[in-house]
Amino acid sequence: MYTLKDAKVGKKVKVKKLQGEGAVRRRIMDMGITKGVEIYIRKVAPLGDPIEIFVRGYELTLRKADAEMVELED
Repeated sequence: MYTLKDAKVGKKVKVKKLQGEGAVRRRIMDMGITKGVEIYIRKVAPLGDPIEIFVRGYELTLRKADAEMVELED
């Protein structure tokens, strides 16, 4: 499984599906991260947390635990 946590900086990726359930899934979806959306990985902190992304015209930061729940297309 290839997740947002595994994506390389400077790469554009496409969301395949969201893992998880409940409040965490809702929080990710509220950020505009849904199936089929393209995400550009801007920057990753030295220890991998947080991950800065660009999605639907917005710059966002995601925790590493949340990024693991976003499955990407290969």
